[in-house]
Amino acid sequence: MAKVMLREKDEKIYFYIAKKDMEEIIESLEFNTPDNWGGEVELSNGETWWIKPGVKKLPKEEVCKKIK
Repeated sequence: MAKVMLREKDEKIYFYIAKKDMEEIIESLEFNTPDNWGGEVELSNGETWWIKPGVKKLPKEEVCKKIK
């Protein structure tokens, strides 16, 4: 699990882990509606992470789990 900062800029969502100094773009989301946003996400580096689904309110800090 890692603490992640999620932010949106130019219609792209950025996924930043400060501890690793890693910033990637979210390429796909399992749930992508304003009221149910998150689930399994695929990053631009090929990693898959899980974000607890909830209301889309960015920027925000979230604890996420790496799946692969």
